[in-house]
Amino acid sequence: IVNTADDFELYGLHISPDLDTVMYTLAGIANPATGWGIEGDTRATLDAIARYGDDPWFLVGDQDFATHILRTHALHEGRMLTDVTLRLASSLGVRMPILPMTDDRVATEVRTADGWLAFQDYFVARRHADEVLDVRFAGIDSARPSDRVIMAISEAELILFCPSNPLVSIEPILALSGVRDAIMASPAPVVAVSPIVGGKALKGPADRMLASKGVEVSARGVARYYEGLIDGIVIDAEDAAFADDIRGAGLAVDVRNTIMGGRDDRMRLAREILDVEWVPR
Repeated sequence: IVNTADDFELYGLHISPDLDTVMYTLAGIANPATGWGIEGDTRATLDAIARYGDDPWFLVGDQDFATHILRTHALHEGRMLTDVTLRLASSLGVRMPILPMTDDRVATEVRTADGWLAFQDYFVARRHADEVLDVRFAGIDSARPSDRVIMAISEAELILFCPSNPLVSIEPILALSGVRDAIMASPAPVVAVSPIVGGKALKGPADRMLASKGVEVSARGVARYYEGLIDGIVIDAEDAAFADDIRGAGLAVDVRNTIMGGRDDRMRLAREILDVEWVPR
């Protein structure tokens, strides 16, 4: 289940950055150097756009454009984002379902000293350099998760919060009407993987954003952020000193190497987490 609050339009095309990153990664074609986009992709289209005087600030590869064109065309024909995503992923050989959190439009907005910014303006155009004063999700009150999202949660054997930014990657999903209730009603254990290692985010501005919201920037702080919703948390060996405090709050703690340098590390960590006998509280 993937965050879609980062979705936006560029050159009239519907772009779903998080969905595409997950899809390309599971298809084995993601660019390992950047963590997004397609490996070996070219940028002839953006170069041509630049010749017309536009300044491309969001780097889209030529193969990536094909994804956005087909998605936008299908949406204009009235298809739901969930169905479009499943078809695109299947065409790339991805066997497991990738589910957008909703088929409705939700947009993350970040408040800075210059006012409210669209998330991609803050994150990409301004290189997430601004201090974040607040975060909101436009459209969240009227958005609903798809039936497939609720079904996936209710039928899960394990619900895992990946080590993404809690505030802007996980929270939009949790903020959807019915999602928290579905998680709480599920008999499956709910486990988070801390994105904070040694008091820092390994990638992106999660540490600075958590601090701006008054959340302790540590594995313990992440555990407290999800308190009441999770049964356990996976923390890095560097943060083992927090394990007893977290267990004292009634959560199971698994301590291991959570740093992922590539595909093999991702598969290793996934297998290790699945091998733990998690027990719901």
